[in-house]
Amino acid sequence: MTRELRDSGVAWLGDTPAGWPVVPARALFGERKQKSLATDVHLTPSQKYGVLPQAEYMETTGSKVVLNLSGADNMRHVEAGDYVSHLRSFQGGLEFASIPGKVSAAYTVLKPKVALDPRFFKYLFKSDLYIQALQTTTDQLRDGQSIRYGQFALIPLPRPAIEEQRVIADYLDRETAQIDAFIAKNEELIALLAERRASQIARAVSRGLDASFHLVDAPKLASGTMPAHWSLTPLKRAVGYQEGPGIMAADFRDAGVPLLRISSVNTATATLEGCNFLDPDLVRDRWSRFRVALGDLLISASASMGTIAEVATDDVVGAVPYTGIIRISQGKMLRDFAKWFFISEEFLMQVEALKTGSTIQHFGPSHLGQMWVGLPPVSEQRAIAARLRHSTARIDESIRIAERGVTLARERRTALITAAVTGKVDVGVAA
Repeated sequence: MTRELRDSGVAWLGDTPAGWPVVPARALFGERKQKSLATDVHLTPSQKYGVLPQAEYMETTGSKVVLNLSGADNMRHVEAGDYVSHLRSFQGGLEFASIPGKVSAAYTVLKPKVALDPRFFKYLFKSDLYIQALQTTTDQLRDGQSIRYGQFALIPLPRPAIEEQRVIADYLDRETAQIDAFIAKNEELIALLAERRASQIARAVSRGLDASFHLVDAPKLASGTMPAHWSLTPLKRAVGYQEGPGIMAADFRDAGVPLLRISSVNTATATLEGCNFLDPDLVRDRWSRFRVALGDLLISASASMGTIAEVATDDVVGAVPYTGIIRISQGKMLRDFAKWFFISEEFLMQVEALKTGSTIQHFGPSHLGQMWVGLPPVSEQRAIAARLRHSTARIDESIRIAERGVTLARERRTALITAAVTGKVDVGVAA
C-alpha cells in the first residue's frame, strides 16, 4: 500500500508520511554534561566502528589513539543509549553508544529526553540526508572539528510514533545485516585474491617460472634462496634510482611544470592527481635533472607501498617528482621485470628489515643502496614479466568485479537507510 506523503516543511527531510510530526531537536535530545565516573571505561567514537572501548578500538584498527592524561575533569560521562559526536561527524554523522563510559570533553554527548527507539535515531543520524544537513551548520568541514549542541539543535527531526520507529528499525536491522554479510563475504574474497596475486608475484620474482630450478642459498635476499643460474646483484647495479627534490611551498605556482605528489603514483599509470606546479624557469635552473621520462617507474618512499606507477602519458612526461617519490630507471633489470620486483614480497621484506627499530617509515636511496636482487637472465626476466601480466590480469578482473559488488551494496545500504528513516519506503507500517 502506497503511503501518503506530504511536504514536511523542512528542506533536508523533503516529503514525509502525513502522520509524522517534525519537531525541534531540543525537544528530543538534551546535552549530557555530566563528568565521568571513576568506573567509566574510556570510549572512542569513530565513523567506521561506532563507539568502542578505547582498547578494543586500538586492537581492531591497529592504531594508537591519544590517551587523555588530564584526569576525569576533562572527560564526559556517556550512558548506554546516548549519541556521541566525533572529530569526523560532519562527514559521517553521530555515533550511537550501546555501552556506558567516558569520552573527551571535546565531544558532544546527546541524551534522549523522551521515550524513543534508539535504533531508529541511530540510523537517522547516519543517513546521507541528515549528514548533509549537519554540514549546512558550519562553514568549515574539516577533521578535528566536533559538532556543538547548538549546531545539532538547528536541525529539526522527524518523530514518528515509537511503534513505527521500532518497525522501521527492525526492517533496517534485517536488511542491513544481509547487505553487510554480502559486503563482508566479498571483502574476504578480495583479500584472498590479493593474497593469491602477491604469492604468484613473490614466487615468480624469487624462484622463477620452473619449479625444477635448483636453488642455492642467498642470505642477502629476504627469501634466502634463488635459482642457481641467477646473479646475486646489488640493487644499485641493477637499476638507477633517484628521489625527488625537496621543494618549498613558496615555489608552488598555479600553472607550469607539474610537481607529482604521492597521490600521483597510487595506480599503475602515473597521473597528475593532486599535483602542484612549478615555474618552468626554476625547473630549468634547479630541477631539470629530476624531470621524468616516458617509461620511468615511480614508487612512494612512504610506508604505504605496494604499487608502482609507470610514466606512460604525455601530460606526465617532464614532470618533477616531489620528495618522497623515487624514480626507477632501467639498467640490468628490465623495466617490465622491475614493475613486479618493486611490489614483490622480496623487495618489501628488505625494506622492512632496513627499517627495523626505526620510527621513520620513509625509505630512500640510502636504503635502496643496501638492497640485493636475484637477477635472472634478460630473456627470463621477459618471460617472468609476461607470465605475471597474464596471470594477474585474471585475478585483477575478479577483484574489480568483487569491488564493484561492494560499491553497489554500500550505495544500496546508504539509499535504503535514508529512504526508510524519512518514510519514503514501505516497510510494512500502516498508513
